[in-house]
Amino acid sequence: MSLVSLAALIAGVRSGQLVSFPTDTVPALAIRPDRSADIFTLKERSPDKPLILMASSWQEFLPFIDIGHPALEIWQQSAEKYFPGAVTLVLPASDRGAKLNQGFTTLGIRIPDSKVAIAILQQTGALLTTSANKSNQPPLRKMRDISNAFPRVLTLGDGIDIDEPLGSGLPSTVVEWTAENWLVRRQGAIKF
Repeated sequence: MSLVSLAALIAGVRSGQLVSFPTDTVPALAIRPDRSADIFTLKERSPDKPLILMASSWQEFLPFIDIGHPALEIWQQSAEKYFPGAVTLVLPASDRGAKLNQGFTTLGIRIPDSKVAIAILQQTGALLTTSANKSNQPPLRKMRDISNAFPRVLTLGDGIDIDEPLGSGLPSTVVEWTAENWLVRRQGAIKF
């Protein structure tokens, strides 16, 4: 079992370890942006399935997206409307953002509507995230199950019921900025 306190989880993130914590949709596996390969290895995930960058504020995404893009203001308005919440915006990435997902020039960003997740992200900065499960398996929703499935992942066990299914269980709605408009790539919990 690798259930840890909030303080231990934050210290672990800072030292480059994989962590898991609840969000509004399903619990996340998360890691510092410079350590993305570790999630792909752990999940046995194909590199053509990109990870999502989660943060606690719009400003934290700016180094990772193309802020010179003419649609930046539209993206920010959409972020203000849908964040925090179960919506992932896929935007043209900056050079730094494009390095996070091999072979991609876009980056999915999201601010979860979860007090616990926001409290963590405020202390760690932006983290690369995905659902807590092996690739092509259903997402794990109980922290005890995540801890058992991934014993090396620091899993939040503090202040939450580790035997309760957490989050809505529904994926975020994924919308991508195309030439001049949004395109819904995956209809999830929120109508965009």
